[in-house]
Amino acid sequence: MSADKWCARTDLALETQESLKKANTDMRGVNFSEKKLDNGIIVSVVTIDSENAVRATGRPKGKYVTIEAAMLSEGDEECCQAVTRELSRELKSFVKAVCDKRIYAALVVGLGNRNVTPDALGPRCVDSLFITRHIVKEYGRYAFSNENVNSVCGLVPGVMAQTGMECLEIIKGVVSEVKPDFVVTIDALAARSTKRLGCTIQLTDTGIVPGSGVGNHRDGINHGNLGVPVIAIGIPTVIDAVTIVSDAVNASRENTAKLVSPKLNGMFVTPKDIDETVKRLAGLLSEGINMAFSNDEYDDYSE
Repeated sequence: MSADKWCARTDLALETQESLKKANTDMRGVNFSEKKLDNGIIVSVVTIDSENAVRATGRPKGKYVTIEAAMLSEGDEECCQAVTRELSRELKSFVKAVCDKRIYAALVVGLGNRNVTPDALGPRCVDSLFITRHIVKEYGRYAFSNENVNSVCGLVPGVMAQTGMECLEIIKGVVSEVKPDFVVTIDALAARSTKRLGCTIQLTDTGIVPGSGVGNHRDGINHGNLGVPVIAIGIPTVIDAVTIVSDAVNASRENTAKLVSPKLNGMFVTPKDIDETVKRLAGLLSEGINMAFSNDEYDDYSE
């Protein structure tokens, strides 16, 4: 494994920003802000708004919001509730930025392989969503106590090995038929740091490239390819094994390439309690999304 073939993979814009800063890279066009909330929650915002920033980060222009809470990985109930409320607030902000309707139609897509636990976050999240489109379509909005209910539908497209189709192809077909105002994707991500596994949520208005964190690039699910805005939400559940080795021996990129077996290239590590972690995080995400999409029911709770 040559040095130029290895690099620390991460789906988190925050980690990319940290790496660039550490390497004293030209960061013009990469803007960063951070605020600390109660319960140890840290909300960071990275915006990429220039071609220089796109080249430096390898990410498209847009806004990347990261919600971090160390206690989240321990299942602290109070922390989980606080993170859920913050997720709802941030998602509402993204929705307002891409859709000017008070009552809208949303398509939520759970990306990933349901049969692989670290990758099952998206499908499990969609399982617990408050789906309303079929009821609104059949009986009208008056079927609900809240007449301002949004039309929400869900989709779990699986993976190419299961369906023989790109996720983008499936989603495109559904979007053309359902005609949502925007799409929200949920996916498991890869992190650079072990401290961010299972306790970091990233939201972005740039869409997502499924499988990119583990080097399995598929077609991008974004506004350009779908014709509607795409808000991507993800939580890191895996980390590159080579990254762990590099950190453990405190070696440079070149030395790591010499020390590590080529067999480690493409190997990913996940926490031993990932089953319970994914179950808990999928529930947290679905609750936060339900809150954000409900115009009235959760207003008191989300304040």
